[in-house]
Amino acid sequence: MSESTVHLSITPLKISEIPAEDAIIQAGRELMDSTAAWKQGKTYQKNTVKTFSRPKGSKDGAGWHLRVSEHTKEDATFDEFWSKLGLNKAENEMQYIPDIKKVKLLKRISPTQSVWTLYYHFAPPVSPRVFTVVQTTWLSDTTPRTGMIVSIPVDVTEDAEYAKLEEKGVKGRYVSVERIQELDNGKVEWRMATSSTPGGSIPQFVAESSMASTISHDVTHFLGWLHKNRSAEPAAPSETADVHAAAPQEEVAPSDAVAEASGPGAVGATA
Repeated sequence: MSESTVHLSITPLKISEIPAEDAIIQAGRELMDSTAAWKQGKTYQKNTVKTFSRPKGSKDGAGWHLRVSEHTKEDATFDEFWSKLGLNKAENEMQYIPDIKKVKLLKRISPTQSVWTLYYHFAPPVSPRVFTVVQTTWLSDTTPRTGMIVSIPVDVTEDAEYAKLEEKGVKGRYVSVERIQELDNGKVEWRMATSSTPGGSIPQFVAESSMASTISHDVTHFLGWLHKNRSAEPAAPSETADVHAAAPQEEVAPSDAVAEASGPGAVGATA
């Protein structure tokens, strides 16, 4: 796929269609630059997380949602952000996003690009969701430092080798771009834009109605997990393909479960 054809959307790619890493990162960079003009929404988490949105475009499968937060070194340093988001991202997400119960490495394409499948489990009547994405990371070698993580949906149904590795569940799709950036004031900005669909019978407008609130919770979940584990030794990178966590048996579904099942930032939806 040529660089000119890279458009970030919830339309899934086959593994054989995954663009070059430079093209993906450039598309992510352009999307991040465009967020300066997005419509501002509510502010959450004690006024620490701002949200923005952009309507669905002609090439988009769904609208886009953005959260932005700035952090002092007491919250998290750039190195701490990058070590948890730029490295072993899927495995780390399972530690602080409650509804992710399993993650599995399907294919490591390079040290900075790999295909993962994530399994979300919810209390009944919410059905489990499966999201399969290719994650591409980039870290600048100049200061102030910037790091980017781009996740693009992948469809492996026509590839028997990979399809058998996916968990069973309703297939959702999400695309996301995260940027970690050092600021002149000494803080670190964490900016995340996402477009998603939970799949199944949930109307898209219902899924998007509480997305801003849902993605804002990622910030507090991440920081709470980071602070709790700051003194612990970092886990070694895993080359094993499967990681598990026990799924709850019975509990009341959260009120914003629909938006939560739409993907990243999902702490995960119904039907």
